[in-house]
Amino acid sequence: MNRTITFNELRKIKDSLPTGSMHRIADELGMSVETVRNFFGGQNFKNGQSVGIHLEPGPDGGLVMLDDTTVLDKALQILKECQPEAAEEETKEETEEA
Repeated sequence: MNRTITFNELRKIKDSLPTGSMHRIADELGMSVETVRNFFGGQNFKNGQSVGIHLEPGPDGGLVMLDDTTVLDKALQILKECQPEAAEEETKEETEEA
């Protein structure tokens, strides 16, 4: 499935991922870690492969056209899994302050 987002949105997603997510995505999708990093804007094509992203200049870092959203979908799934933990930590902090 194709999708278009801004480069800054893509980097924000990458930067929000917990430690080890690049390796997890690579393992679960059967690709190298460098290929996953290339998806998020890296440019190591010696050890990684091109992942079907096309960049166009524009606001917010430009537009990124994704030919395949599999890596992005996996990243968003990981972020969604982390949301309950963040909510629990906020609740715990609020309880400790009271």
